[in-house]
Amino acid sequence: MKLTSREIAEGVETLADARNRMLAEMEKTIVGQRAVLTSVLAGIFSRGHCLLVGVPGLAKTLMVRTLSSILDLSFKRVQFTPDLMPSDITGTDVLEESGGHREYHFLRGPIFANIILADEINRTPPKTQAALLEAMQERQVTVGQDSYLLPEPFFVVATQNPIEQEGTYPLPEAQLDRFMLNIFVDYPDLVEEEKILATTAAEPDSPPQKVIDGADIERLQRVVSAIEVSPFVVGYASRLIRATRPLGEGEPAFVSALVEWGAGPRAGQHLIQASRALAAMDGRFNVSAEDIRTMAVPVLRHRVSTNFQAQAEGVDSTALIRRLLEEVAEPDVSKYERK
Repeated sequence: MKLTSREIAEGVETLADARNRMLAEMEKTIVGQRAVLTSVLAGIFSRGHCLLVGVPGLAKTLMVRTLSSILDLSFKRVQFTPDLMPSDITGTDVLEESGGHREYHFLRGPIFANIILADEINRTPPKTQAALLEAMQERQVTVGQDSYLLPEPFFVVATQNPIEQEGTYPLPEAQLDRFMLNIFVDYPDLVEEEKILATTAAEPDSPPQKVIDGADIERLQRVVSAIEVSPFVVGYASRLIRATRPLGEGEPAFVSALVEWGAGPRAGQHLIQASRALAAMDGRFNVSAEDIRTMAVPVLRHRVSTNFQAQAEGVDSTALIRRLLEEVAEPDVSKYERK
């Protein structure tokens, strides 16, 4: 059922308040990283999955654990290792005997939870990584001849170490594309690091408190999907997405020279939806071009592949997207003005 204007207004107000309270609770444990936390929340409220990329020791796992503690949802952590099998994630049929009869029962795996922490996802082989594909896209798993629906809300937050390559398996592009956001977790600044060191081993004044539950999240996800996106903003997002493709259709010259393949339509859908969440969390009722620019890097960095020339010049996808943001102009406003 379509939400009324009043329901949307009340939902946006509730979401903005919930965002502030969630950040306040998470900051009891996490020092800094506000942009990262905001991006993760945007992923949650837009029904997306997040990939956290950063070197060891930046509290990626702690972030997700703290997030689970402020949401009244079921939480499971899966430590990905080279010997992890698909059935270790999805579950398997087991033979049980009762009253002289034997029959198979499905034993559910850890994927049957609201929040899944896929820790060091690139440490397991592609076959096991692929066990998440159906769950992330269809929100169900298939074992044998039977399919099982996953609980709602459902989202995966995966972590990945970008510097250690030995014993790792790069994620296939098809699976990377299922992550709405690829969020880079950077080092803290000087003040934040001093605070981290000063509070090491100290107990927080009070543990993080639960803020919202699953029913609240599902309701707020509907509110986010109802946030208005003007033709002007859609046109800007479309221009930006198409400019990542080396198709010879007017994209900047450096894209043709440095990009092997660009972002597809799903990237545009995710960019619009993540920008909707960002606007709603700020208490706004429509998406701006600035929201698109803010979410462009985490939405697109894993969907643009650089070629050998770019790698030789030390140019990665993040640098390319930031350059595109400088060069791709917003559409002509007069095109969208009422006549």
